[in-house]
Amino acid sequence: MELPERETCYRALQSRDPRFDGLLYVGVTSTGIYCRPVCPARTPKLENCRFFGSAAAGQEAGFRPCLRCRPETALDLASWRGTSNTVSRALALITDGALDGYDASVEALAERLGIGERHLRRLFVQHLGASPIAVAQTRRVLFAKQLIHETKLPMTEVALAAGFGSIRRFNEIFLKLFRRPPSGLRRKASANSASSAAGVTLRLRYRPPYSWDSMLGFLRARAIPGVEIVDNRGYLRTIGIDGFTGSIQVTHLPERQSLCVTVRFPRLQYLPAIISRVRRLFDLGADIETIDAHLSLDPRLAPFVAQRPGLRAPGGWDAFELGVRAILGQQVTVSAARRLAGQLVASHGETVSHDFVSDPRLTYVFPEAECLAVVEPIDIGMPAARRSALKELAAAAVADPNLFRSFGTIEEAIARLRKIRGVGEWTAQYIALRALRETDAFPAADIGLLRGAEVVDGAKSTVKNLLLRSESWRPWRAYAAQHLWAAGATATSGSRSTYV
Repeated sequence: MELPERETCYRALQSRDPRFDGLLYVGVTSTGIYCRPVCPARTPKLENCRFFGSAAAGQEAGFRPCLRCRPETALDLASWRGTSNTVSRALALITDGALDGYDASVEALAERLGIGERHLRRLFVQHLGASPIAVAQTRRVLFAKQLIHETKLPMTEVALAAGFGSIRRFNEIFLKLFRRPPSGLRRKASANSASSAAGVTLRLRYRPPYSWDSMLGFLRARAIPGVEIVDNRGYLRTIGIDGFTGSIQVTHLPERQSLCVTVRFPRLQYLPAIISRVRRLFDLGADIETIDAHLSLDPRLAPFVAQRPGLRAPGGWDAFELGVRAILGQQVTVSAARRLAGQLVASHGETVSHDFVSDPRLTYVFPEAECLAVVEPIDIGMPAARRSALKELAAAAVADPNLFRSFGTIEEAIARLRKIRGVGEWTAQYIALRALRETDAFPAADIGLLRGAEVVDGAKSTVKNLLLRSESWRPWRAYAAQHLWAAGATATSGSRSTYV
């Protein structure tokens, strides 16, 4: 990622400009500390500043994280999107633990990406200013630091949850970086329970504005009985990873520009991957000011953007689950798709461990691809062609672990999905939008989008016209789609909408 000019970076630091938070870090040579641009400490002299595009670059240059502005709480903006698909894929794998553990290596990571180790290192230095190992270690350190500050987990569990191979290595790194043991960073006011069954609670920041009511309304309309609950407590759902089951609860802290996430799960080593999924589900990485400003260049769309500042593009908890939802929603209403999903879960879902849920209404975990690929028959009331499409999707997901990974161009992603029998253009675009997090995905044939376009433009729209119309919204067509769906909500009320 290319940084602005040095003087521009310094002005952002002087003004504590929040627009640069998560995109810019400053290393202060006189103290050996790196900070966020919003740090409340006295602004250092320009000659003592070094600027970095990532926390990992600052840490690799020999600076240690600031204890006042806490870089681990910085906005986790997807600033690398659009710069390198390989880097984005590698970061997703690193977040899932690809460089954690004794047997992990950059060579193995590069092999999974289909490139050479040296080329991967070059790409990381070019786009992030740091090596893959440095990025992984910085993520571990900052996540561990957040757990130390915000929870009462024992240090051994903090080390495990953050992906450290041993408590000895964990202690060594913290002594080197902070000149004190990890326990020396814990404040007495840390108030979260140390029990994984009771839950680990963390705050995840976002860049405002954030339309929480719109996000919650979207999730409420599609909540699968037994799997999801949306009420005045926020969003609750069951989760399953590698045979273990638990739950998450997400609430809004508008005064702190954050979401509060409580994770109840029997294995803390999955915590980074769970938090990463929550970020994707609630679209916390969006630079929403930039997106809204771009869409507002369209004079007809601008008033609708102004009506709903901070409207996000909801993701999905699990890519396979999202693909199943898309097939269930083909040519039926949102409520009908929800009902079918409930039937599928009741027939084929795994029972959740009640030690790790906070509400007895949470009873099932959504079935895995391995389950649906072999079960006969899929016991839900829908046409045989769509039941067959579910089987095809499950088989494809089992055969190709990278089926739902975002790599290559969006056109390549759509073509890959469309090879699955029963997955057409609308379904592929929908999966790309919510599961692959493609910001330019656009299911133009959706009835709700066409109706929304009629409301925005005041004239009847066709798929061809809408596609032409959407060219000016690139590369944020997925967000334009949210505004079209919202604009057409009144028109689609009581009518069939295929947006599931």
